[in-house]
Amino acid sequence: MTLILIYKALHVFFMVAWFAGIFYLPRLFVYHAETQSPDCDSTFKVMERRLLYFVTPFAVLTLVFGVLLIMSYGRVWFAASTWLHYKLILVLFLYAYHGYCFKLLADFKHNRNQHSPRFYRFFNEVPVLVLLVIILLAVLKPL
Repeated sequence: MTLILIYKALHVFFMVAWFAGIFYLPRLFVYHAETQSPDCDSTFKVMERRLLYFVTPFAVLTLVFGVLLIMSYGRVWFAASTWLHYKLILVLFLYAYHGYCFKLLADFKHNRNQHSPRFYRFFNEVPVLVLLVIILLAVLKPL
């Protein structure tokens, strides 16, 4: 067993764990934006905060093992892997999305939410679509 396979397995594992949270958090935002109950509001604030802080280390470890993979394959491979360049652009977008979730979390915490449940429903679909494209790039390597 090579180090590359270990890095790849850990990269995929942490990515799946990260995405479990990234898929669920905006769904909590939908329900939170719909609630009128102060008790539910407090519960959603706790759930959202705990979930985001729970999955953030998975996002970091996804990055760490992704970088280790790229370093293990080397510069020549990286330069020749155009598909990976597109994947990395999408990954940067996902990290920005993750960061924006912290802003939304703070808005809910301070009762400043400006978005409707409909906004959060669309917001919830973004990482699903981006992940699909990333997987297609990684598996098909079309470029």
